[in-house]
Amino acid sequence: KLNKLGLQLFVYVNTDRYCAKELVLFPEQTCPEHRHPPVDGQKGKEETFRCRYGKVYLYVEGEKTEVPAVMPPHEDIEHFTVWHEIQLTPGEQYTIPPDTKHWFKAGSEGAVVTEFSSTSTDDHDVFTDPRI
Repeated sequence: KLNKLGLQLFVYVNTDRYCAKELVLFPEQTCPEHRHPPVDGQKGKEETFRCRYGKVYLYVEGEKTEVPAVMPPHEDIEHFTVWHEIQLTPGEQYTIPPDTKHWFKAGSEGAVVTEFSSTSTDDHDVFTDPRI
């Protein structure tokens, strides 16, 4: 289901101090809901998303947006629990605190997002969907 759910990653650098990546999303592709928990005494990954191309609909913990602009794939909606919407267009950015549930979806043109973060340990990510 990669055209609907997932993303493409290009990692520039990932050290024990910082990480930089490009997140590439196909048109209307959704990155599943997840969080970056504490690992080895660290508080979890903090990440800043900066939109470079397209439009990104980011959903994080917080006050629910009553009418979300986009929805996750219908068949997977039960695995999405956070609905505070942030819309990012080229040049806009948002910082996600450690251990915060989030998911995001590209607009109709797809999207490219640069991620700047603390160390990334993707194998420790916790997904809301138990199938992942």
